[in-house]
Amino acid sequence: MDAAPSAADIQEFLGQAINLAVQNVADGGGPFGALVVTADGTRHFGVNRVTRDNDPTAHAEVVAIRTAAAGSANFDLSGSVLYASCEPCPLCLAAALWARIDRVYFAADRHGAAAAGFDDALFYEYFDGTRPELMPVSQTDVTTSNVPFEAWRDNPDRTEY
Repeated sequence: MDAAPSAADIQEFLGQAINLAVQNVADGGGPFGALVVTADGTRHFGVNRVTRDNDPTAHAEVVAIRTAAAGSANFDLSGSVLYASCEPCPLCLAAALWARIDRVYFAADRHGAAAAGFDDALFYEYFDGTRPELMPVSQTDVTTSNVPFEAWRDNPDRTEY
């Protein structure tokens, strides 16, 4: 991991994320903006597109990660930093982990989001293991369940990730 960004850079990039969020509200979207700054310094922007695209996964952070991966032609964003106008939810944190983002900085926290009507406290409780009834998940034994993994292991042209 590279050195942490300077305090001035963090303020600048968080300010950009906040400005993206404010503009997105003016454009009819949700109050969330984000950017990924890749190791080469390129900025990739994202805004919340959940209602615009009818995509519950189109959070600003996820959109910024998708934009950065497409722009860099690489699913591995190691060396990148994610800046978000608000504390990333569990979905966005998982996306950042899968993208191998090095660091995340955010401005507003989950309590500010909840006060505005965006309360994801139940999701945090679910992942803490205290609310499993929100969405029961269970494994079911299927005789062919490992066939996709065998196909993967046997494919000499696979791209590791």
